[in-house]
Amino acid sequence: MPTRWMGARLLNGSVALATLAGGLLATATAQADTGGPRSVVLVGNSQSGTVSFLDAQTFAVLGTFDVIPDLQQRLSEMDLIQQAGYAAVKQQEGGDRFVDDVALSPDGHTLYVSRGNLDDTAAFDLTTGQELWHTRLAGFHADHAALSPDGTRWVVSATTADQAQVFDTATGALVGSFPTGSYPHQNDFTPDGRYIYNSSIGVVMFPQALEWMKGSFRLTKVDARTLNVVQTWTFPHGIRPNVIAADGTTFYAQESYFNGFVKYDLDSSKLLDSVAMPFSVAGHALSPDNYPKNSAHHGLALSGDQSRLCDVGTIDDYTALVDTASLSTVGRVDYPVGSLPYWAVSAGPADRYCFVSLSQADQVSVVDYASGRELARVSVGVFPQRERAAQLAGAALAALSR
Repeated sequence: MPTRWMGARLLNGSVALATLAGGLLATATAQADTGGPRSVVLVGNSQSGTVSFLDAQTFAVLGTFDVIPDLQQRLSEMDLIQQAGYAAVKQQEGGDRFVDDVALSPDGHTLYVSRGNLDDTAAFDLTTGQELWHTRLAGFHADHAALSPDGTRWVVSATTADQAQVFDTATGALVGSFPTGSYPHQNDFTPDGRYIYNSSIGVVMFPQALEWMKGSFRLTKVDARTLNVVQTWTFPHGIRPNVIAADGTTFYAQESYFNGFVKYDLDSSKLLDSVAMPFSVAGHALSPDNYPKNSAHHGLALSGDQSRLCDVGTIDDYTALVDTASLSTVGRVDYPVGSLPYWAVSAGPADRYCFVSLSQADQVSVVDYASGRELARVSVGVFPQRERAAQLAGAALAALSR
């Protein structure tokens, strides 16, 4: 699909649009030529085992990086129990999922990857292309991860072990872990690096009728220094993608099987609102037991000014922009049936854009928070899933594959 720039509406036609796009590209090129850092969006292409680097302003694909150069070595290292676990997870996932989560070091040179079905985490020097280390997790699957603001700690959910493990980014050594709910999922550091939040989704292979058997659906707050649990909150369903507002207490979350999201106050431990979003025709016809990993909506982000939510309708093939004051929908982008929109991240100047992975379409959709319109649709690798905003060093940019 051709790129669509909504700025053309304001600049009177294609000539002005070309001028704007050329100016943005020239600015980005100048940054690279001078070795300056580039604002990027990392896109983990789960099936192809690569990471695509998108310019957060021009939306151009700057290059890719292979994060499974040691695939055959890793498979040959597995003992019989690990091989059985790998096969079981692969079957449950519907194939290999090599990239689950990604992050860049604060200096923009080192790439950290949670390598799902390989049940490990690895670090790569982007400038040399060399793998620095890899470390296996407990259990059989490595899930969501988060990098501390200072870049020294990397926390990864060990899904089947019901714990999150914390690694030293310099060496890959395990420095500790903390207990979570059943099937830990998302991890987030607070901006000051003081706390880690982990949410759990429950055992996803059980049907909805056996939700009571899925385990505990828990949000866990942990002291990032001691790894002691500070507080927990229990939810009635699996906690899917979530985001904490800048006030530190307003918690927005999607839940298993729910076609929408909830608003929750962490200070009072009270549900403030439950927002049901409309089904598409295809989504309405789908049995809950056929939702991808129990997810109806899977992808949630906040605009930089905190005024709008980007809510990804996974089974409904749309992205909705929601006003945080009224919780009403102010914009919507629809995708072809079966696109499987599956994650969202805010990026660009002042976090003005929402980047949405379309996993089955092998594309990323860029949605403007202000207008609620799609600005671009970008082809990436196979099964793009997790996306993260980052700053890429100029030397690392020059070393990417194109």
